[in-house]
Amino acid sequence: MTDIRSLVPDIAETIHYAGSDNFTGGPVDGYRASKCFLRTAAAEALARVERDLRKDGYRLRLWDCYRPARAVASFVRWARDLSDTRTQAAHYPNLGKDKLLGEYIAPISGHSRGATVDLTLMRCEGKQCTPLDMGTAFDFFDPRAHTGDPGIDATQRANRQHLLRAMAEEGFVNYPQEWWHYSLPSAAAADTIYDVPVE
Repeated sequence: MTDIRSLVPDIAETIHYAGSDNFTGGPVDGYRASKCFLRTAAAEALARVERDLRKDGYRLRLWDCYRPARAVASFVRWARDLSDTRTQAAHYPNLGKDKLLGEYIAPISGHSRGATVDLTLMRCEGKQCTPLDMGTAFDFFDPRAHTGDPGIDATQRANRQHLLRAMAEEGFVNYPQEWWHYSLPSAAAADTIYDVPVE
C-alpha cells in the first residue's frame, strides 16, 4: 500500500469515515487516521489522473480509498440496526433503511482490495478550488446517484462525464450505481481482502 500523499503531497482529501460526516453518523471502525492508501499501481495511476487534470485547472478530492474489512462489517451492522435513522435525511431520504443492504451496502467491498477510490472533481483558480455540481452528495443512496441517471441536469451530467473520462484515461472503471466510485481492476488484490487499520 502507498499513501497517495507520498506521490501528490497536496492532493485534497476529506476521508469521511475517519470522522462523523458519513452515513453511519460517527467514526468507522478501522479508520484511525484520515489518510488515503491504495495499492501502489492504483496510487500511481491516480497521481497521473491528478497531474493531467491540473493542466486544465481541475483537481480531485478524495473521500475514501483503501477500506479495512472491519469497516465494511461495521457498515453491515449499522444497516441491520433499523432503529438508527439519524442520517436518513442526508443519505437515504427516499429509501427505507431495510433497503440499503445489497445495492448500496455490500458485505464485501472492492475498497478492501486496495484499488478502489471514492472521489469528486473540483475546478480551481490558483489554490482556490470549488467542487463541481455532480447532482448528489457522496454516499447518497438513491437512483439519482447512478452515474447515468436521466433525472440530473445537463451541467451535472457533463461534470460526471468529465470525471469519468479523466479516470478512464488511466484504466479506472466506474461503478454505475455511484458516480463517485472507481476501481482499477489491474491493480486490485484479486483474492485478498485486507483488514489492516488505516493509521
